[in-house]
Amino acid sequence: MTEDDLNSLPGKPRDTGDALREHDVRTALLDLLAEVGTVTATEAAARLGYSSGLCSFHLRQLARHGHIEEAPHSGGRARPWRLRQHDPSADAPAEERFGDLARGLEDESWQRWLARRDQAPAEWRHDEAFSAVAYLTPEEMSRVAEAVRRALAPYRDREQRPLARPDDARPVALITRLFPLLPDAADGTGR
Repeated sequence: MTEDDLNSLPGKPRDTGDALREHDVRTALLDLLAEVGTVTATEAAARLGYSSGLCSFHLRQLARHGHIEEAPHSGGRARPWRLRQHDPSADAPAEERFGDLARGLEDESWQRWLARRDQAPAEWRHDEAFSAVAYLTPEEMSRVAEAVRRALAPYRDREQRPLARPDDARPVALITRLFPLLPDAADGTGR
């Protein structure tokens, strides 16, 4: 157990009294986590070209400030990290900040895909983007979201268990946003 573990409550970042400043290594780590889902300091170091000690330090800083969290794992010395998962009991301002961060990383990953997809192997040079508008009640919207989560459930363990991944599997961004469409201010209608 580390000093960070002793000073932090489970599920809550430790209040350090100072804001986390932008840093190239932390930005690269957040981008990597948005791309692959879960990494250890050693894996991040190999992919980003930094030392594992430097990556470990910055991963702990990101966790201390609530941007990432330790991912579930089966023990051992490896300490995998992931972007902080949605916590329905979190207060709104922190949730909004995380949502903004996640959407920014999603948008950045999408723009990187658009700019570089011609460099991908031929079988990966397509995407499956789609959108739809449906008239739903709040309860139906929640049921649709849950159906999407259930559809993805069989693939979630691959993040933690690399050996469960087929040889040709790659990290794929799965982004679903369900929200009510608000009327245009000039329109004045609610539907």
